[in-house]
Amino acid sequence: MDGEADGGAPGAQLPANGGAAGDGANSLGPRASLLMSLSLALLLGALSALVMFPAAEHLRSLQGGERAQATLHTAGSCMAGQCEVKFEAGGRILVADLPVGSGGGRQSVGAAMTVRYQADDPRVVARDADVGGGGAALLAWMSGGAALLFLTLSGVAAIFLARQRRTWFR
Repeated sequence: MDGEADGGAPGAQLPANGGAAGDGANSLGPRASLLMSLSLALLLGALSALVMFPAAEHLRSLQGGERAQATLHTAGSCMAGQCEVKFEAGGRILVADLPVGSGGGRQSVGAAMTVRYQADDPRVVARDADVGGGGAALLAWMSGGAALLFLTLSGVAAIFLARQRRTWFR
């Protein structure tokens, strides 16, 4: 070898602090973390305000609905509104989607459950265990709290940026 250390490229040197080459190269700058925190705050706030709170209210609106015995017809992510139930209402057998915020996602197809539906529109249905709005309300509060956390983090990043700019212009 020509006096080079094994495994290093010609002319490559480690930083003076003894760390690995590229320390800090993968960290986000204050502007990027500000933008990311603001984006996450907006997304989580929108999820909470536009999806989960209305889902909880919809579930609560079915508290006075007609009760029927049903079976899980299609399993999936019930919290995301991808489950269907099969039940009898008004002498007809219906298959209806469970709304966003429903529980019961770990049940297998054919599992028995009690549902509530609107008498004037039996396709509007929810599991009897969900009509309190609990799961959807919990997710709404959690995503709202996370939105506030990221909003606070973006405020801290903005203060950091403002202080950093002041020191640059002195």
